[in-house]
Amino acid sequence: MKFLKPLTVIATAIPLALTGCVTDPATGQQSASKTAMYGLGGAAVCGIVGALTHGGKGARNSALACGAVGAGIGGYMDYQEKKLRQSLANTNIEVERQGNQIKLVMPENVTFATGSAALSGHAQSALSAAQTLVQYPDTTLTINGHTDNTGNDAINEPLSRNRAESVATFLQSRGVSSTRLSTFGYGSRQPIASNATVEGRAQNRRVEILINPDQRAIDAAKKQM
Repeated sequence: MKFLKPLTVIATAIPLALTGCVTDPATGQQSASKTAMYGLGGAAVCGIVGALTHGGKGARNSALACGAVGAGIGGYMDYQEKKLRQSLANTNIEVERQGNQIKLVMPENVTFATGSAALSGHAQSALSAAQTLVQYPDTTLTINGHTDNTGNDAINEPLSRNRAESVATFLQSRGVSSTRLSTFGYGSRQPIASNATVEGRAQNRRVEILINPDQRAIDAAKKQM
């Protein structure tokens, strides 16, 4: 029955508030922060509108989009980071956060065989678990491939680019819109460790997914409120 859908919307919005809980250092008691409560209110109201116009899916998407507006972009990214850490636990894919950017670092030993751009079964399973990338569409995903300095640029740059494109293709097959994705291959030009050691070279062979807020989507959501 349609008049019950707002209740579902409110249930959808509650996790946004829970992630914003603060703890009183004196009593140990938890309460929702003002930022989280504002986000909850925005998500609930916009979710009700979405439910009435587009059904359950509209309710969920509207609640998430308006929750981002209410709680701020930082809050929107905070919840994604939490969900990604949960879904990628024990996969060896690292989740890093810097400002409003979330970075997923996929080492070669769990993504590709040496010299190959075919995504491993382990990496496919890990990325399949990261449904957060689909559930939070107001972000852009920049996928960067990197290698160590073994070999030469004629080999390393195409390999790094093809690996990035393999990840992008897989994410598209799991529902991530191609309009959100961009891919680059940097070869060995951006090392994060010394190429003088086996361990360093292993760290340099990686694919990184940079998740950033899509300001255009956030602005569009604001205009619809």
